[in-house]
Amino acid sequence: MGLLTFSLNVTLDGCVDHQEGIADDETHAFFTRLIDEGGAMLWGRVTYEMMEEYWPAVARGDEEATPAMREWAVKLEAKPKYVVSSTRTDFPWTNSHHIAGDLRANVQKMKDATPAGVLLDSGKLATELDRLDLIDEYLFLVHPRIAGHGPTLYQSGLASTRRLDRVSSTPLRNGAVAMHYRRVSG
Repeated sequence: MGLLTFSLNVTLDGCVDHQEGIADDETHAFFTRLIDEGGAMLWGRVTYEMMEEYWPAVARGDEEATPAMREWAVKLEAKPKYVVSSTRTDFPWTNSHHIAGDLRANVQKMKDATPAGVLLDSGKLATELDRLDLIDEYLFLVHPRIAGHGPTLYQSGLASTRRLDRVSSTPLRNGAVAMHYRRVSG
């Protein structure tokens, strides 16, 4: 069984707006390494739609991009992408698959079938999956910024506190810090 790792860019004040992080070559290289290590991506519909608007064109070379951005896009293109949605059923981006119905059962089935692990990159979906006790690890790239606005991590709340053990903390040259935690059992 693979682990489900919630991985996201976040500011010091918890903002997860994708426009607030440092989008440089070092950040893209960091997430490219994560994609290489993982077996699949898991998104909610909104994140999927945001990603499909831009990254396939970068992978094809239709958009101007740095080599690090292009490498990220090409790896993302090849990676299986699972999308949870109750409102959309057609996901034409290469290697995209729809997840519908019983969220707990279907995400657990995907984890079981993906020994290299699954990267979850959708804040609202993460809240729902955390409520179902399906998230095993958290890997946040914490950016040296205070946004002063939302959306924020777990904005709609959780029923209880999650205890975590630190796996690693890795500073990047751009000032961001990769914080990797594993959920404590029991």
